Amino acid sequence: MTANSKPAVGPPVGKLLDLAGETVLVTGASGNIGRAIALRLVEAGAEVVLHYHRDEASARALAAELGAKVVQADLTDAAAVDALFAASAATLLVNNAAAQPVQPLEGMDIDAWRGVLQANLDGPFLLVQQAARAWGAHGGAIVNVASIEGSDPAAGHAHYATSKAGLIMFSRAAALEYGPRGIRVNCISPGLIDREGLASGWPDGVARWLERAPLGRLGTPNDVADAVLFLLSPAARWISGANLAVDGGMSAQSRW
Repeated sequence: MTANSKPAVGPPVGKLLDLAGETVLVTGASGNIGRAIALRLVEAGAEVVLHYHRDEASARALAAELGAKVVQADLTDAAAVDALFAASAATLLVNNAAAQPVQPLEGMDIDAWRGVLQANLDGPFLLVQQAARAWGAHGGAIVNVASIEGSDPAAGHAHYATSKAGLIMFSRAAALEYGPRGIRVNCISPGLIDREGLASGWPDGVARWLERAPLGRLGTPNDVADAVLFLLSPAARWISGANLAVDGGMSAQSRW
C-alpha cells in the first residue's frame, strides 16, 4: 500500500463469516472436534467434505445429517492424499485429524515416536502442498489444528507435543511461501476440550485445569469450531501465519 492509497474495503458485517460458495475439506471429521467444525462451517454456508480414516460409522452418520460427501483416506499415504484432495474439489482446508496416544518417553521405541509424528505431520504437509497446486494463484485459506502442547508439553506426550510444535512452525513456513499466491495458512492451538468420559477418566487432570484456567471451564468442540470459522472467513482476510490459542486463557498463566 502506498502512502496515498486507501485500504481495501472489506465485506459488510453480515458477510464477514459467510462461506457460501466454498467447499471445505475437513480431515478427522468423525471425531467430536471434527464434527463440530463441520456443523459450524455448514451453518456458515459452506459445503463440506468429510474425511475419516477408521471410524466410518460416525463419518457416514454425520454426512447423512449434513447431506455431505464423505471420503476415507490414510493421510500418511501420498497417493491416498492426492486422491482425497482431488475428490473433494476443496476451496478451503481444515487439517484436524491427529493421533494422541499417551506413553512415557522412557521406554518409547522409535516406531511409536515416528508413528505419531507421521500421523500428525505428514497429512498436513501433503494436503497443503496439494491445495497450493490446485489453487494456483487464485488464493484460499487453510487452518491447521495444533495444540497448546506445541508450546507446553504434558507428561506422556513427548511425541504428540513435538508433532504439534512442528505443525505450528509448518503453518508459519507455509504461510510465508504461499502468501504471494493469496493463500492464507493459520493454526489454532486448543486447550483441554471436553468430551464424553473425560471427567471420569482423568479427574485429576480436569481438576487441575479448572483450578488454573482463567476462564474457569473446559473448552467445548464449538469453541474450536468457531475459531476455525473465523480464520477461514473473510473476517480474517489479512491474517496469515498466526497461531491462535483457544484455551480459556491458560497460556496466559505464569510458568514459574
